[in-house]
Amino acid sequence: MDSSARAASLFEGRFSCTQSIAALFGPRYGLEEASALRLARGFGMGQAKGLTCGAVTGAYMVLGLALGPVEGNDREARYRCYDLIREFDRRFSARHGTLSCSELLGLDMDTEAGRQEAGARNLFRTACPNFVRDAAAILDEMIAGLDTPAPPVTSEE
Repeated sequence: MDSSARAASLFEGRFSCTQSIAALFGPRYGLEEASALRLARGFGMGQAKGLTCGAVTGAYMVLGLALGPVEGNDREARYRCYDLIREFDRRFSARHGTLSCSELLGLDMDTEAGRQEAGARNLFRTACPNFVRDAAAILDEMIAGLDTPAPPVTSEE
């Protein structure tokens, strides 16, 4: 099963969009799945307000991990990460027209009525898996293209 199918499977298994991306890719860089799930918990459904799609924010987390350990105030690595995020945004927006959860679903996800309507229309099962799949596929492409993939972080015991 490729990354996009595995990410969709995690999402359909009842993790949020953000959790699905973080839990799939995090372990590649030394972030345990359980920690990834906890870290990403509050970012689903556009940070619970219909803002940036959770699959997108999960991808931001993964891109940061993929660049490796942080050493002091490493401005070069920070700006490289920003550039990668902008590239991810460009690719995701090219596929879906927006990064906004509310715009992707066509509802105001910051309201109870919007969330209920999304549930009634089954959008979390029909639309959202596509966003999760595409985020995973874009990440695979981008990570494969990094000059020096980050080694997993190991704990010193």
